[in-house]
This record gives sequence, C-alpha cells and structure tokens, in this order.
Amino acid sequence: MMAQYLEIKAQNPGALLFYRMGDFYEMFFDDAVAASEALDIALTKRGKHLGEDIAMCGVPVHSAEGYLLTLIRKGFRVAIAEQLEDPAEAKKRGYKAVVKRDVVRLVTPGTLTEDSLLEARRHNFLAAFCEVRDESALAWVDISTGELRVMPCPAVRLAPELARLAPREVLVSEAREQDWSSLIAEAGAALTVRPRAGFDSTAAERRLCALYGVGTLDAFGRFDRAELAALGAIVDYLDLTQRGRLPLLRPPVRELASGAMQLDAATRRNLEITSALSGGREGSLLAAIDRTVTAAGARLLERRLSSPSCELDVIHSRLESVRFLLEQDRLRADLREALRRVPDIDRALSRLALDRGGPRDLAAIRAGFERADEIAQLLVEAPPLLAGAARDLVGHEAVVGLLEAALVAEPPLLARDGGFIASGYDSELDETRKLRDEGRGVIAGMQAEYATLAGVPSLKIRHNNVLGYFIETTDTHAARMLSPPLSERFIHRQTTANQVRFTTVELSELETRILNAGNHALEIEKRLYESLKGAVLETSVAVFAAARALAEIDLAAAFADLAAAEDWAEPHVDESRAFIVEAGRHPVVERALRRQGGASFVANDCALTDGGVPAIWLLTGPNMAGKSTFLRQNALIALLAQAGSFVPARAARIGLVSQLFSRVGAADDLARGRSTFMVEMVETAAILNQADDRSLVILDEIGRGTATYDGLSIAWATLEHLQGVNNCRALFATHYHEMTALAGKLEGVENATVTVKEWEGDVIFLHEVKKGAADRSYGVQVARLAGLPASVVERARVVLEALESGERQGGARPQALIDDLPLFRVAPQTPVAPARHAASSEVEARLRALHPDEMTPMDALRTVYDLKALLRE
Repeated sequence: MMAQYLEIKAQNPGALLFYRMGDFYEMFFDDAVAASEALDIALTKRGKHLGEDIAMCGVPVHSAEGYLLTLIRKGFRVAIAEQLEDPAEAKKRGYKAVVKRDVVRLVTPGTLTEDSLLEARRHNFLAAFCEVRDESALAWVDISTGELRVMPCPAVRLAPELARLAPREVLVSEAREQDWSSLIAEAGAALTVRPRAGFDSTAAERRLCALYGVGTLDAFGRFDRAELAALGAIVDYLDLTQRGRLPLLRPPVRELASGAMQLDAATRRNLEITSALSGGREGSLLAAIDRTVTAAGARLLERRLSSPSCELDVIHSRLESVRFLLEQDRLRADLREALRRVPDIDRALSRLALDRGGPRDLAAIRAGFERADEIAQLLVEAPPLLAGAARDLVGHEAVVGLLEAALVAEPPLLARDGGFIASGYDSELDETRKLRDEGRGVIAGMQAEYATLAGVPSLKIRHNNVLGYFIETTDTHAARMLSPPLSERFIHRQTTANQVRFTTVELSELETRILNAGNHALEIEKRLYESLKGAVLETSVAVFAAARALAEIDLAAAFADLAAAEDWAEPHVDESRAFIVEAGRHPVVERALRRQGGASFVANDCALTDGGVPAIWLLTGPNMAGKSTFLRQNALIALLAQAGSFVPARAARIGLVSQLFSRVGAADDLARGRSTFMVEMVETAAILNQADDRSLVILDEIGRGTATYDGLSIAWATLEHLQGVNNCRALFATHYHEMTALAGKLEGVENATVTVKEWEGDVIFLHEVKKGAADRSYGVQVARLAGLPASVVERARVVLEALESGERQGGARPQALIDDLPLFRVAPQTPVAPARHAASSEVEARLRALHPDEMTPMDALRTVYDLKALLRE
C-alpha cells in the first residue's frame, strides 16, 4: 500500500495527498506533519519506512469539505485519491492485493465548486496572464458559474485588473514566474506556475474548439494570439485539476478596457468599494448598498461596482430599469418576494456537470425555472432591459414538467441516499420499493400460512444477521415438522437448547428478493438520476441565460428598493465633462450614523465646472471636519451612477468618467521597503502619469509626509499639473493654506472649505462645504478632543501662538523661535491647568434654574422674551 501511496504522491508534487482508506482520507510523511499542524488534528504513526516511523494523520470522508476549506485558505493544494474499485474485487486478485486508487481531483483556490467551500455572494475566479511577443492578455473563469472572459491586458494594467477581479488563483508561464510573483501576491491570489506548453496559442485554439464542439472560434468573436493562449491555459489547467471532467463553460466573452471605468488598486482600496480597509466586507460600499435577494444578483452587484460602465447606452438602459421599478412599488415588492425563492441555479448546474451535484441540485433548477416563469409574467410591460431578461425566463415547460414528475418535493442532498424519485414515475422502481417496504407484511402472511400448514399456532418467522430469515418453533412441535410429509417442505437448519429452526425454498427466495430490493431500488434511482441530469445538462444554455436574467432583474429591483428607502436620485449621465452634485451624501458614513443613532448626515453640493471648463476645487479646513468624507462621497457618486444605480443626492449630473483616481491616506509598505511618503508619491505619480480630461481625481493631503517646504512645493506643482497638463476634474484637499492663492491664478481652480465654529476654546464641526478658504487648521483643538494630556495641549497652544506671531512680525526664522521657546527642555511634570472658561452670565444662570416640564407654553414664551431682553442689556 505504501508503495502505491508514494507512487501517487510523486505524480502530484506540491499538493497534500488525501489518500482514501475506507471512511477516512489519510496523509503520511511530511504531508501528515503539515496537515496536522494546519488542521490542529492529532499526528500519529503507522509502520516504518527506511527504518523510520511513518507520520500519519487523517480526516473523516463525510466531513472532509470543512478540512479542505481550512487547507485552501491556508494556501495548500490538495490531491484527492479515491478508491477506484471495491475491496472485494481487489481480494480476487490475491490476499495481499492493493485496492486500485488514483487522483480524481486536484483542489486549488481557483477551482472550487462546493457550496461549503465558496462564498455564495462572491465570484471565485481563476485567472491566467499570458504574453505573446508584443501582445498580452488576461483571461478568467468562475467554474462554479461557467463564466469565461478575456481581455487585452498590457503588463502595466495587470495590477489594476487583478484588483478589479480579485481572483483566488493566477496562472503564469514558468518563463515569467519571477516577473509576476510579487505582484500576484500583492493582489491576494495564489500563484500557479505552468509549463510553457500550456500557453501555446496554436494548441489553445484546438483545445477551445474541442471544448465547444466547433470547427472555428469565429462565432465567439476575434481573439488575438495572447488571448487564445490565456484562454487555452485555463482550459488546460481545468483539464488537469478536474482529471478530464471539464466544467460547463459559457462561450468566451472578450472585454475591452475602454468599455469600463478604470480604477487602480490604490483607488479601490481607498474608496473601500468591495472591502473595507480592515479587510472585511462590513464597512464597504458593497455592504452598505447590497439589497439583492439572490446569490447571483449579489455577484452581479459586485461586478458592476468593480467595473462601472463607460457606455452611455448601457448606463441609460440600466437606469431606466431602476426608474421603472422605483415607480412601481407593488410590482417591485412582488418581484423581490418571488426572487427570494430563487435558488442559485448557476452553481447547481456547474455541480451537476462536474458530477459533484445531487438530487437537490436538480430540484434547485426545477424551482428556479418555476419562479422564472412567475417573474416573467410580472414583467409583461417593462423597459427593454427587463423585457429582454423576461424573455429568457420562459419556454422551459418541458424540463420543468420532467423534473416535477420525477422528483419528490424535498429530495436528499446526495443520490446515494435514495428516496428522491417520486412514486408513479417508474413502475419497476415502485414494485421494488413495495417489496422493500412491505417485506414485513409479506413475511407475516407467510408465517400465518406455515402455522396453519404445520398445525403449530406458535410458529414464528424470525431474522438474525447469521441465518437471515428462519422458521422457529419449540422442541414439542418440532417433531411433527421433522417427520414426513412436513419434512419435505420444512428444511431443518439449527437446533438450540429450547428451539428448533427451519427454512423453506420459498422463504429463501423471498429473503433474497427482500434483501436485494433496497439495493435494487437504489440502483434504479441512480440510473434515473443520470437520465435526469443528462436532460438538464442538454438545456445548459437556457439555464445559464435564465440565471443571468434573474440576476439582472434582482439587481435592478435592489437598486430601486435602495433608492426608495434612502431617497436617492436618478443621475443624469452624459458625454459632457460636468460634475454637478446637489446635496450629495456618503452612503457608508450615512448608514453608520443611522446605526449609531447619532446626528443625521450633512449633505453638500459639488460643482466641478466653471463655464464649461473642467474645474478643480482646492479644499481646506480643519482635521476631522469631513474633507476626506466629502472627497470620497463624490467619487462614489460617480461610480454608482455609471454602475447603473441611483445616487445619494438630491440631483446629479455626471459627465462620463473614464478613469477614477483616489489618493486618500497612506501607510508604510514595509514588505517592499517603502515609507509612508514613498507610497504617497508612487500613488500620486500614477495619477499624474495616467489621468486625462475624462478623469475624476480626488487627492488628500499631498506632501504631508515630508518637510513643510518640500511638501508644499510638491502639492503646489501637483495641482498645477492636474490643471494644466491632465486637464481633469479634481478635488484637492490640503492643509497648506498658502495654496489658496492659486485659485486666483489658475483658470478653473476654486477654493472651498469645510466650515467649523469655535466656541470658548472648543471647535464645533459643521461639516458644511462652502466656497472660500479656511484661515487655519484647528489642529491643537482636535488634539485636545483626541485626549492628549492637558499639559501637552496647552504647551502646543503656546508654541503655535509663538510661531504665528513670528510670521506676523516679519517671518522670524525657525531657529530664532526655537531659541526663544525652550522646545527641547524637559517640560515640568506638574499638570498645566486647562484654559479657563468665561464666567457664567446671568442668562446662563437663569437657564440653569428653569424646569421646562413645569412650564406652560405661555410661561416658556415669556421666559424667552426675558432672556432676549437680558442679552440686549
């Protein structure tokens, strides 16, 4: 056996080998050591190899999926070796014959299909990147839904595209492993290195034609050599991991970068589109707006947010569908109620195709088609996008009728459990079940017959695991049955202390039929299951179309429900370069405030146009006032509008945004040896080198990671470049108040500020954005709110006053100020008393003495007049 294990292991290097032994998957040698540590299970030993103990651990087959998920999440790949024959068959070859085993599947991060291993509301992409001469391409597939896509992808675009797709696994040629390993790791994907032959474009074309059963790929579109190679690499890898059982894949779709809004990895991270900065889904835009009720709808929502459209016709048709459902409250409610009962037929079909499904997947497709027909009837009069989706939901009566007649209402998960074929569907199965289920009744009738025949009322037919069915009577009555003529019918089998046991030819035959009835019924059900599965797979094109249509309807209804509940407005998206938002809000922050039961969100306007010239707002204001929130909310409004959603504003006009750039906040990149300032400069450089006149850029605190004059110089030059070279729309937040002078010098640059109010030494954030410039940053006040010790806050106030006084008196040199202010002397340890507040006024004293609950309305009004009179005095 160990020789067989080592042989299979040698054929699957780099993967843990799950070696099937009865009801367990067992691992040996180094695999056992690694798996026991990763899974926190006991490590034991079994026999010796080359004089040393063989390490061993194992997991039960029935709960293997949970262990697989843990291993995959920890970066392992698992080869599953199953028993390919019954142990009884192996014994026929000899006492020491080893059961035949081989790997039936290689489990990797990008090739998962089981529900327990996947997130229902997210795609699980496997990608392949290929370079052929001066061309390069990226292909990706989700085998759990059959979606296969490809696009031209220059090397400089690989990082942004990986950030958009978030694949779990990426295939690259062994010739380029070193070039892309770090970049793929940064994207959070597992790197899989494949031989160069796997990326051969000529062989790839043959693989694809064979997969789809066509002579040429022209019907699917025109693909260049790099695109064919990337697609072929995926098909070749799936053939390897699935051991020749390829999944159902939809025809490949070619995407173009120009068809979608471009966002780089830093922008996606800063805007927290699909995941928060903390790494989880909660706190992201996706979590805040997801009102889909189906798994397929949720996956479509994530795709739309990750890749907003740049095609006006597409955007307008999506917005039209949302508007239609927003205006039809009853229809929307009925649609969402029906959609809630729609199962994930995409993934059910894929599991069936890979032979990892069961009767419950057939039932899911039946239920999906039934709900689809119901939903189609609701969309009799709908806009073109919804009407087209409705057409894909009808015409499935034949397969629904077949599954309705064949399956019980609630079938089991696995075909081997049996009991999923409905009564009356197959006469042979019904007869076999009757014998299996009514065997006791048949035995009871035979017992009564034998008791009458033998004249022994106490005669019983019993059963045990050794003898099977037998006739039992006492010694007293046995003598009659042992004598002719009864002895010719009753055959003696066994005598015990008090009983004598017999059998008959009829009883033996009935026993065989009863014992085999259960197995026979299960075999019939398995045969019928294969027939039903084949019938469903023949309709795979219709299933995929219906699944896509249901997701489209679900997303439109979810966007409409969101707009109705949150008072969102329909954006006007056109070909201009305008960016005008009235009373815009940040959807994530607004949701968080509502959950906390705090203040309502303060809405703000934004108008990045000035007489048709793309404008830049130079935004100043104190820390904590809401500058970053204002920047992000306007970027998210543009993204939502082009994703086909209404937006959190009273009104919005969005000129098509081709690229969205965000540089908000930064942190060290220690793994690559980059400081915070270096990260900031790299991200800024990417913006300045790529932004065009269709771009929307939001920049926050450029240059704050270095010395004051260096930072101010960089920020100043960056703003000039955005205005003069990139000619883009931008929101530029800064604490360098000196830059506000640029508003009078650069065309299309305007000052705006986030307002605050100062009251008795405290700063009150109003969160209102208005035209104009801030006079200072209120950093010391914010530091006090953050909880810095009072002595530190007071000392900072003194230093600030000295520095500002020096500037007013002619710009005193910093060294002179330092000499006058002993900044580096040891500060006294005694706490400094906080600033004294003004003495209480008579108005305050009167207010404190009031008891509102005891006042009549007239008393309250009279008191207000009295207090106003005191203020005038």
